[in-house]
Amino acid sequence: MYHSVAECADDPYGITVSPDRLDSQLDRLRRRGLRGVSVAELLRARDEGRADGLVGLTFDDGYQDFVDHALPLLRRHDCTATLFVLPGLLDGDNAWDPLGPRKPLLDADGVRQAADSGMEVASHGLTHVDLTRAGDEELVREVHGSRAALTELTGTEVAGFCYPYGFVDARVLATVHDAGYRYACAIAPGDLAGDLALPRVHIGQRDTAARLWLKERLNRRRGRTLPPPAVTR
Repeated sequence: MYHSVAECADDPYGITVSPDRLDSQLDRLRRRGLRGVSVAELLRARDEGRADGLVGLTFDDGYQDFVDHALPLLRRHDCTATLFVLPGLLDGDNAWDPLGPRKPLLDADGVRQAADSGMEVASHGLTHVDLTRAGDEELVREVHGSRAALTELTGTEVAGFCYPYGFVDARVLATVHDAGYRYACAIAPGDLAGDLALPRVHIGQRDTAARLWLKERLNRRRGRTLPPPAVTR
């Protein structure tokens, strides 16, 4: 789970990775015989029994610096990723973060550029609100409305959703299911499980090779791994 890719000395939320750090992280991934892919591609591979060697990469919020810095590095290392964007805040900024610098978000052309470059574009809701505290009407608008807006913007069916702040409960998960999403990403979804409550691991500027090695092993022990495919009858 990545967010912003830029040079940033003021980063109180730990959401920024420098381009050089991302480059080294992707290089390490590739030297280990692994390849970063979008979540949709990872789940297809899992269902077909060919997920070995693949790692899901996600970038939350849809910052402008994804196109400026992350996209060229992903292409250099022959990786893809999922970009979770907020269609209700196109060309806006991260106003939900009261501390730290304002970071510009992609406009419509930037989102299309990411999609045209082979990245998966998926929903992060409309406006980055905590859906577990949203009323029923707002919840439906954020979940259903964002999928419709992104489908119209990209011309491609939107498969994935990412819960803002990683917060999800049974009511929110049911709404995501009803909206037709095939998967959804959280962070640590607790008792919720399955493709609509996928866990992720935060990656930041401090994550050198040793820290990545430790995170991989700790999260396997905690059960924060890709769930098996659902059994159909």
